Amino acid sequence: MDTDLINAELRRRQGGYGRGGRQRIEEDHVEWLGGVRLGQTTGAPVAMLVPNRDSRLDDLEATPPVHRPRPGHADLAGAAKYGTDDCRNVLERASARQTAARTAAGALASCMLSELGIRVVGYVTAMRDAIVDLDITSENLDEITASRDASSMYCPDAAATAAMEAFVREAKESKDTVGGLCRVHVLGAPMGLGTCMIRSGGLDARLAAAVMSIQAFKSVEIGLGRAVAERWGSDVHDAISFDPSAEGTPSRGFVRETNHAGGIEGGMSNGQPIVVTGAMKPISTLLRGMSSVNLQTKQPEQSDYERSDVCAVSAASVVMQHAVAFEIAAAVLEKFGGDSMDELRSRL
Repeated sequence: MDTDLINAELRRRQGGYGRGGRQRIEEDHVEWLGGVRLGQTTGAPVAMLVPNRDSRLDDLEATPPVHRPRPGHADLAGAAKYGTDDCRNVLERASARQTAARTAAGALASCMLSELGIRVVGYVTAMRDAIVDLDITSENLDEITASRDASSMYCPDAAATAAMEAFVREAKESKDTVGGLCRVHVLGAPMGLGTCMIRSGGLDARLAAAVMSIQAFKSVEIGLGRAVAERWGSDVHDAISFDPSAEGTPSRGFVRETNHAGGIEGGMSNGQPIVVTGAMKPISTLLRGMSSVNLQTKQPEQSDYERSDVCAVSAASVVMQHAVAFEIAAAVLEKFGGDSMDELRSRL
């Protein structure tokens, strides 16, 4: 177990250019409650606590009722679903604050994956017209990761980082918000994770569900994604050849010159790098508000303002990385199983 790694990922989730005041209140870290002894997991369920320093829901001054729902948020639909004109309960439960737990769980899974030679990296790949398209390999992964960590936007390209910062400043000045694209690469995943036998068991379906369940994500793409609809089949599918020298790699020697499928065919990993892209919409809470309706009076009013970010795409890339890592780890355990790391390694 690498507690420092997990805490570092929690700190990364709180960072990035464009974050709001909430991140200065919380200092996220994990406290182990069970399942870990002397720096190793025991095989029992692992329980981690991430303390929340700002949880004053019964303080009316800090958390007053919300009667003017924010367009794009869970406010209106949640108030209607649970039969209330106060959006407070649903907006607090729908908050992305819960992604701290998902990040910690995914970082825990990454500790296991790294022991198996499987590495997962996430970053911001686009914001408006600032776009980075990277071919990440085991040879350049460390360099890419270092460049990402040096970027205020978690984007491994200096020019794109500068452009993204400018977009965030523009949004802040106009009391608006901005979203972007996050991308995750999984290197070293073996062939055969996932299944074509069960509708919900496809690895791509599971990854898509995991990413779409992150707050504010509106689309998920595997490999080329929607671009497959714009090409001929001969320009989409990845031709197969065999290289005996690569038999000991995750691809088992079946090599491809392209990876348009994003490492998944028929719902199963094919030994190529797994590439997932997610689109995060701009944050729903605008400082200038938007046209809304007061749920008590039904009269038109501007939406309420809740403490929020101008841009949280950087943080979202961290959450997405660990949501993907968690699903990959689960798929590995389902396929190979074992009660110890030694047994898991031997089966893999």
